[in-house]
Amino acid sequence: MPEIPGDVKVLIVEDDFRVARLHAAIVEALRGFHVAAQVGTVADARAAFAASDGPRIDLALLDVYLPDGSGIDLVRELPCDTFVLGAESGGDAVRLATRSGALTYLIKPFDDTELARRLAGYARYRHLLTDGDVDQRRVDEALAAIRFGSGGAAREATVSPTEERILALFTGAERGLFADEVSERIGIAPPTARRHLAHLVGSGRLRMTLQYGGTGRPRQKYHLTDRG
Repeated sequence: MPEIPGDVKVLIVEDDFRVARLHAAIVEALRGFHVAAQVGTVADARAAFAASDGPRIDLALLDVYLPDGSGIDLVRELPCDTFVLGAESGGDAVRLATRSGALTYLIKPFDDTELARRLAGYARYRHLLTDGDVDQRRVDEALAAIRFGSGGAAREATVSPTEERILALFTGAERGLFADEVSERIGIAPPTARRHLAHLVGSGRLRMTLQYGGTGRPRQKYHLTDRG
């Protein structure tokens, strides 16, 4: 994943606590992303921004159907970038969300990896548009990163030697691997393993699923894709 100017603080607006927990786990699995707050109503989303001592929020993940209104209505008023993640599949809703300023629209249900890819694309988008002045090529690449959840074909082709070794672990590993297993087998620190795994998910070579145990946070399991 590309370097971005500081951590990305994410607000999750979702009234289904199970779905919200899933989205939070995906956000926290990616290097440079952290959940700033998790709320379940339009009113609480507004309050998260109104609180003077609240955390900085860079990106909001908005459900469409909320107990006290529509997440799409929040797109225009929230002072941050937004993704709409909802079960509403009507073309009018999609057009309204994008017209209001949503950077992307994911229709539920979607694969865990798809959200991870879009977040990786968002990191690339922020990185490309950090400079004061940009040329058309950079604008096009930034918008493509948001739309397709990638950094472009040239960037996707770049895999470090460590990532080549990681990909080799997945050959024949039908059950998938956890980050700590990758860390142990490659001989790298767990945070380093998670960083490389996040990049491989963002480039479409690996996909990520969540495995829930009896207690505690879900664990991220990684699997090889056809591209890997």
